[in-house]
Amino acid sequence: MKTRNIVLIVALIVIAGVIFWLESQQTRITGPSPESDIIAENLTREQQNNVSGQEQTAQFDYPTQQDLQRIEQKSQKYDRAKELVDPGKFINTEPFNISSLIGKQIVLVDFWTYSCINCQRTLPYLNAWHEKYSDKGLTIIGVHTPEFKFEENFNNVKNAVERFNIAYPVVQDNEYKTWRAYNNRYWPRKYLIDVDGFIIYDHIGEGAYEETELKIQELLKERKEVLGIGEEVPEGTADVDADGPSFGRINSPEIYFGYKRGKEQIGNRQGYQPDEIVNYAITQAPKANKFYLEGEWKNNPENMELVSEKGSLIFKYNAKNVNLVAGSGSPAELTVVLDGIEKETITVQEETLYELIEGDDYGEHVLGINFNQGIKIYTFTFG
Repeated sequence: MKTRNIVLIVALIVIAGVIFWLESQQTRITGPSPESDIIAENLTREQQNNVSGQEQTAQFDYPTQQDLQRIEQKSQKYDRAKELVDPGKFINTEPFNISSLIGKQIVLVDFWTYSCINCQRTLPYLNAWHEKYSDKGLTIIGVHTPEFKFEENFNNVKNAVERFNIAYPVVQDNEYKTWRAYNNRYWPRKYLIDVDGFIIYDHIGEGAYEETELKIQELLKERKEVLGIGEEVPEGTADVDADGPSFGRINSPEIYFGYKRGKEQIGNRQGYQPDEIVNYAITQAPKANKFYLEGEWKNNPENMELVSEKGSLIFKYNAKNVNLVAGSGSPAELTVVLDGIEKETITVQEETLYELIEGDDYGEHVLGINFNQGIKIYTFTFG
């Protein structure tokens, strides 16, 4: 009798265990594939309650079976979002990762670097989109991947963020790990990630602002439907007071002064002499889009550094505006001369972009610059 009772008890325990396992399988939702690490895996009810302040109207069971079917279909067409890889310091936010936003927000990843004029011209649009859509489900992440060594400095980046009135999160990518994860090669470049964690859209360089904003609205509307959020997505495009250049009328390329990236852009017969101090002399009339130096200059990988007490440069360009990335260990002056007429004197110290010429119209001109000792020049850019 005792043996029969023991067997009965064991059987009841086994049956209860089976029922518990079956019940748990009904509520366990897995992603569509092993690669779904960027798809929200740990969306607890508490996390979902924080979705853009819409906790009372959002559904809390993302991803549902219907969501998984949609995700599987998207996986055949789009690449999954990449994570921030070993990110550096964050600005305007506590550290976070992209996977924590999937299933809650749409994300715009913007690769930029602060001395890049093309990046600077996109910032008013990013600021406007952040202001317009950040409480509607858009998170912008400015991934700051430096072009020059000085742009690795956290304080330099932080100062630039403040100077450009950037309020959205910015994260340093000094070792290019996130840059490489996205297989990126350009400043600036924008990637739009939908609520399901897929890269739906990307754009290289400046422009296409209306197209990009309309895509933001489209993805916000999808998010609204997926999460069951009642608030409407704003229509129309942001009113941004910014004038972009006419690229078809700019006939001068970006000029790099350092030998690492400089090609056939130096006009002096001595050319580049890596890591050497060269006494340059201007002995001929300038050819278009080649720079000519006067004085003793140290050939550095990223820049030309003036060693002599005085030095100068001439450059024949075809554009409207001219910018120079430069810096100095201590305040140093440069004087701008346009077509033989002295225009202004600029004090250089912080390594950043300086506007030299703001022209009235596009055309060919001869730019001259007179430098004081210690100035490092990195690149010319045009607008």
